[in-house]
Amino acid sequence: MNIEGLDYNTQRDKLVLPEYGREVQKMVEYATNLKTKAERQRCAETIICIMERMFPQSKENVNHRRKLWDHLAIISDFKLDIDYPVDISEAKHISEKPSALGYPKGENPVKHYGSLVFELLGKLKDMPEGKEKDELIRLTANQMKRNLVQWSHGSSEDEKVADDVEKLTDGKVKIDMKAFKFNVGNLKEPIERRRKKKN
Repeated sequence: MNIEGLDYNTQRDKLVLPEYGREVQKMVEYATNLKTKAERQRCAETIICIMERMFPQSKENVNHRRKLWDHLAIISDFKLDIDYPVDISEAKHISEKPSALGYPKGENPVKHYGSLVFELLGKLKDMPEGKEKDELIRLTANQMKRNLVQWSHGSSEDEKVADDVEKLTDGKVKIDMKAFKFNVGNLKEPIERRRKKKN
């Protein structure tokens, strides 16, 4: 059933700047297709007045009018041939899409420990023996135990953490379980409480 005027937004042209709505976009399209420059100029100035009324709070902003003219140029895809009262060269940069940010992808063999723990383990491999290394081993092992408990990832036994430290440092760091004490607090209790609340 095709009824004129009854169509879905998905069937219409995509809005260039949705904050101004479809009617302003249609006005800009109309102005772009006017035959004389004088008509286009008069129409563009009227559109700017309408855009200004849509966001009266923006009048206080610096370069408010310039921003409106930039937006008008963007909506028209820079096809509106008029004498702009401001320089709209910056508008071309505004309309450009930013390049995608590269997401860091680390090769962590054990994801639940996280990349920071693997950085620490990498430092431990080359660190000279001493108090500083012992303290970093203590901090790293405790963090690994915390991660195991928080992610409920199988066994969180002390021996498992000690084995993982040795394995992930290529055997260069060994934890003496007779002398080493884990100090991670009681992390299991709040997790179990959360599970009980869900059930």
